[in-house]
Amino acid sequence: MSAPRLLYCRCAYAQVLPQEVKDGVLRHLCSAAQPFESVADLCEMSARRDPRLAELASSDLKIIACHPRAVKWLFHAANAPLPESTEIVNLRSLSTAEACQLLPPPA
Repeated sequence: MSAPRLLYCRCAYAQVLPQEVKDGVLRHLCSAAQPFESVADLCEMSARRDPRLAELASSDLKIIACHPRAVKWLFHAANAPLPESTEIVNLRSLSTAEACQLLPPPA
């Protein structure tokens, strides 16, 4: 079984994620052996109903972003509902260390 595709939200516009957590998790992802995709802001993508959200939702994803409920509704609002199996790492409630434990280890 292959690892899920990693999707990291920078929360560039809403800025509701702690900066130190975002930066620490990004450093960890950059040093990990598994590739990841970064988007500027899932909220903005949802507001624009960006078609990329449907493409992303159709793959096995692990999303590193905000509250799981909020992320699910962002995709739903963009007509791109996520499968129940989608794992969401909540950067609003986890420390950098806690979040990084849920991600692939550094290479």
